[in-house]
Amino acid sequence: MNLRIKDVAEAAGVSVTTVSRVLSNNGPVRDTVRQRVLRAIEQLGYRPNAAARRLRSGDTATIGLIVSDVRNPFFTEVSRAVEDAAYQQGLRVILCNTDENPEKEAMYLGLMEEERVTGCIYSPTHDAAQSFKADAYDFPVVMIDRAGPAGSADAVVLDNRDASARLVEHLVERGYRRIAGLFGNASTTGRDRHEGFVQALGRHDLPVQAEFVEPNPEGAVRPVGGWLEGNAASRPDAIVASNGLLLLGAYRAMRAQGAIPGEAIALAGFDNEPWTELVSPGITVIAQPVYEIGKMAMQLLTQRLADPSMSTRSLVLPGAIVIRGSTARLEAVAAARR
Repeated sequence: MNLRIKDVAEAAGVSVTTVSRVLSNNGPVRDTVRQRVLRAIEQLGYRPNAAARRLRSGDTATIGLIVSDVRNPFFTEVSRAVEDAAYQQGLRVILCNTDENPEKEAMYLGLMEEERVTGCIYSPTHDAAQSFKADAYDFPVVMIDRAGPAGSADAVVLDNRDASARLVEHLVERGYRRIAGLFGNASTTGRDRHEGFVQALGRHDLPVQAEFVEPNPEGAVRPVGGWLEGNAASRPDAIVASNGLLLLGAYRAMRAQGAIPGEAIALAGFDNEPWTELVSPGITVIAQPVYEIGKMAMQLLTQRLADPSMSTRSLVLPGAIVIRGSTARLEAVAAARR
């Protein structure tokens, strides 16, 4: 049976306005009348139409979350943090996955407008980040993992240039000099990490060998295979991968050719996923504060909702290098080869 608020009013012997006041807990209602309405609601099994109430109030109590690749464990963990924080505040979450596709991205941003979301947390593609304008939307936006032009929107990101440079510095300290890099081609993150990579190599007058590829495991297969099959003079002695999926693809490509990380060639990358610790010899990575990124994004969004006029803020968080056997000292690797 599809009950209406009018049915509750008739059962309680009061007006529809009185029932509405009881449901919203807004407006004067005598205690005896309130109890009569509540009894009628319980007896009828009436459930208020929350969607209609949200539309009337203009507050949908819904957060949009647009991520670039839901398969990437980074975004899985970020999504969990956002959902946890939203749940604590009585907010719902609409999760959308763009696959780094600008058309899907535009469609989902349009969906956020249609759903009249309270706010949106969003990892943009490279082009969208560069051209982003907050006043183009009726809801506040917090960017994660990638940031737009300075002052365009609140953002929570990793210090990508520094993190990438630290991986290079670690490899140089271990004796490596021919360091190749794999970088995602669809986001500002890959470009920022490439910049840090190049800058660190430049400080040591080392050559740059890098490729921009699709940011997934398959994207790593061709370049890594080519590097391993090259002649000894051009073959890198270490590889850096700019995200966890590229790191996984690089590891698979190396193992397929019998090249064990830390023995035949060093391997390092981003994202401290469980597999990086479990495989032998263990992969050196930059561990990102992933859950903290999602949690802080929700905090920025909540603060923006409370004070829309506040200045935009960009929170830049450090990563932590986790050193494992895949970047053993080069002299040890050379000894193992003999």
